[in-house]
Amino acid sequence: MDDNALRELAEERLRALAGPGAVLREDQWTAIHALVARRRRALVVQRTGWGKSAVYFIATALLRQLGEGPTVIVSPLLALMRNQVDAAARAGVHAATINSANTDQWQEVQDRVAAGEVDVLLVSPERLNNPDFRDSVLPSLTASAGLLVVDEAHCISDWGHDFRPDYRRLRTLLTELPPGVPVLATTATANDRVVRDVAEQLGLGAGADAGSDTLVLRGPLDRESLRLSVVRLPTAEARLGWLAERLERLPGSGIIYALTVASADDVAAFLRERGFEVAAYSGRTDPAERQRAEEDLLANRVKALVATSALGMGFDKPDLGFVVHLGAPPSPIAYYQQIGRAGRGVERAEVLLLPGPEDRDIWAYFASLAFPPERVVRQVLDALGDRPLSTAALEPLVELSRTRLEVVLKVLDVDGAVRRVRGGWEATGQPWSYDAERYRRIEQARRVEQQAVLDYLSTDGCRMEFLLRQLDDPHAAPCGRCDNCTGQRPSAEVSDSAAAAARERLLRPGVEIAPRKQWPTGMAAVGVPLSGRIPAGEAAEPGRALGRLTDIGWGNRLRALFAEDDREIPDEVFAACVKVLSAWDWAQRPVGVVTVGSRTRPALVGSFGRRISEVGRLPLLGQVWLGEAPRRANSAQRLAGLVRAEQAPDLSAVDGPVLLVDDQVDTGWTMTVAARLLRRGGARAVLPFALAVTA
Repeated sequence: MDDNALRELAEERLRALAGPGAVLREDQWTAIHALVARRRRALVVQRTGWGKSAVYFIATALLRQLGEGPTVIVSPLLALMRNQVDAAARAGVHAATINSANTDQWQEVQDRVAAGEVDVLLVSPERLNNPDFRDSVLPSLTASAGLLVVDEAHCISDWGHDFRPDYRRLRTLLTELPPGVPVLATTATANDRVVRDVAEQLGLGAGADAGSDTLVLRGPLDRESLRLSVVRLPTAEARLGWLAERLERLPGSGIIYALTVASADDVAAFLRERGFEVAAYSGRTDPAERQRAEEDLLANRVKALVATSALGMGFDKPDLGFVVHLGAPPSPIAYYQQIGRAGRGVERAEVLLLPGPEDRDIWAYFASLAFPPERVVRQVLDALGDRPLSTAALEPLVELSRTRLEVVLKVLDVDGAVRRVRGGWEATGQPWSYDAERYRRIEQARRVEQQAVLDYLSTDGCRMEFLLRQLDDPHAAPCGRCDNCTGQRPSAEVSDSAAAAARERLLRPGVEIAPRKQWPTGMAAVGVPLSGRIPAGEAAEPGRALGRLTDIGWGNRLRALFAEDDREIPDEVFAACVKVLSAWDWAQRPVGVVTVGSRTRPALVGSFGRRISEVGRLPLLGQVWLGEAPRRANSAQRLAGLVRAEQAPDLSAVDGPVLLVDDQVDTGWTMTVAARLLRRGGARAVLPFALAVTA
């Protein structure tokens, strides 16, 4: 088929996908031609809404017409998969998915692929290293594929703002592709360093016939519909009150981004109280509820979703009218990616950033969860030894939380040091070295990104140009639309009543502390004879805390308190704690107070317990002392440290519940172990009470 005929077929497919007036962009045609006629590997870096999905759907249709196998798309989010299955159907392409949410359909999908009934198979990156999928499905899929597509390809790179270890599995997949299978990678958020990294990785395993060089197509990333502004307000209540007064005037429906789950929940609750149809959306939201929230936003049944970064890649709503950030993300590239959700199909979309003084604390917290030091990673390899272990069995043997342990195992897997097998992980025995220099460079890059965000906030130049230069866009130029270009800045005024309402909501004291119900698995491996369900006679009751460290109300004040040297509890904080106690709907009023012995904040915890004793006219019954536990360790490690030294007052003569007081609850194991001691020492019930919970 000559190029003219091929292009005409491509234009026909585009019109079926996008409407009768649609015409291929030149870079779209260049990419399609490279994939279909030349079977090359290509990286397309284009702004959100440019039409990257049209490239791979049209290329798929043409390759299938030429008798090639199905396209495999590696896609990071279920939301993206749902949207793309619908888009593929418009192009006359039959698509199906294999992901963690439809395991009961895997066999049916595999049978349809084998029968030639599926043109596009979308898989999540996590599936690539699922043992059953990797060993039973992937080899035949790789052998028969007509095209491999890597969506959101910046996730492959360590330098990408949203690097994901599962994506590194693609390096192996690329080397196993048969010669002549074209590969397309797409992203809207890649600077020069990420482009070079991804292009080099795409060249892995490329045969001589295909050419090992990767075609890179980069276009201008400016979005002419976006109006960028920064609004500086002094307090969290001022920011929230300002938003409540202006939300109705923002065009259409949109997204309000928050930096933490707690903030998203608090902001959504406040806006609902003010009469707005909004919903919270985070990684902790139930999957069915998340899908329902996405559908409500797509259908304009809600004014906004109040979301964490969990709502990012893959959400496609062309008429999204605004994006507001309550707090600045730690990377200008991540910020560009998130605001790119807006204004794809409308002439004007508002983009507002309301930074807060707590932003840097939140950045620092997430940075502390980066790849651990070599000593800790070696623990993982040593613990595996010469036998496979499940993640749950491995956890008590290392100083890592479950989430961080899973990341380490995935990185070690890609590096060849461990292998995922059915039921767990095993060491391969292959030599492995800790790339300290790479991790140091990544850490430095993240610090540079954070400074760039601060520079964005303070710049008097064009804001869009600033972001595009962060993405190394050679087309970057003043946009003429942002607050700095036009001199038209949103007013920072907020009424006293709106600020007061926000203050009342944010400083409304009291969050529940859910008691632990199950001991961690594998405790016998660290010499602790605790397992299974915690007996009812040894468990704590549901407790209360003044606030969360991650929220934007009491969280700000409590973080500041904990950052100070040890001191007695401030009057303002204690007064709020009294409100929590007075609103607590306990079955029976406590008859005494016990404090958790503190080695780091004895004055704070001691004064907290003493003042509760005084104001409630309750006897102060003593202290519970536990062993030391490493703060960054996982549940099993913390529990093992706590139970190695236990001392509690005798409560056999106490007739009723006791209030157990501490400064903060992190994993919950300190309160759990202390409550167990007190229950075994005679307490009828234990009611945990703390100043803060960490999540």
